[in-house]
Amino acid sequence: MSDPKLQGRTALVTGASRNIGRAIALAFAAEGADLVLNTRANVEELEAVAAECRKAGVRVVPVLADVADAAACEAMVQRGLAELGAIDVLVCNAAIRPHRAVSETPVAEWDRVLAVDLSSAFYLARAVVPAMKERRRGSIIAIGGQSSVTSRPNTAAVTAAKTGLLGLVRALAAELGPFGIRANMVMPGFMDTERRYAEWYPEFSQSPPGSADELAKIPLRRLGRPEEIADGRPRHRLTRREAGPATNEGAISAPSAR
Repeated sequence: MSDPKLQGRTALVTGASRNIGRAIALAFAAEGADLVLNTRANVEELEAVAAECRKAGVRVVPVLADVADAAACEAMVQRGLAELGAIDVLVCNAAIRPHRAVSETPVAEWDRVLAVDLSSAFYLARAVVPAMKERRRGSIIAIGGQSSVTSRPNTAAVTAAKTGLLGLVRALAAELGPFGIRANMVMPGFMDTERRYAEWYPEFSQSPPGSADELAKIPLRRLGRPEEIADGRPRHRLTRREAGPATNEGAISAPSAR
């Protein structure tokens, strides 16, 4: 059985098949929220997360869709509205993070990163906002990254996308606040996920996250866990109407680099 703090609410979570997205989906389900869960290609992983969420007694609609496609985002939102009746919370979590020197970054890769990490949030917000306005409530949460507030080499595409995402969240907060709709960003620090290894971050081939050199840069001397991003306290503040008018906020969540 679920703990019904979010009973009667529906959340759409992108990139929900693993890591942070999976943890967020399970946390929402544990508190009674019905779910639209998305990933691009791995139906087995997505169905496994959906099955785990259903154990909490909630309804789950798994959707394979490429969030870089505006039409696919619109169709996913419309399916969620049709099958679950509402989308109260949008969590824009899907992202890709190739690390490459700017002179070696193909234009196609640049375009793809901006499409997945930034444009998808615009597509999804554009699709969910009309129904949120009608109900005069809603919450849009973007999962950002330290790259939006710090500087790291070989991250031109990712940094541009995540910085743009922060700007989008600020604009949404200002525009949608009068309709009772909040917009916020959560910015994880170094995380213990499958994307922390050298094939994702070549600069970590000598000192990967978890090594003594990298842990020394983190105040808590450990990597963050996906479950910490899905932690109930900030989630309640950003999703529950009675939690107050939290909007246009950015939080660097979980152990972060100094």
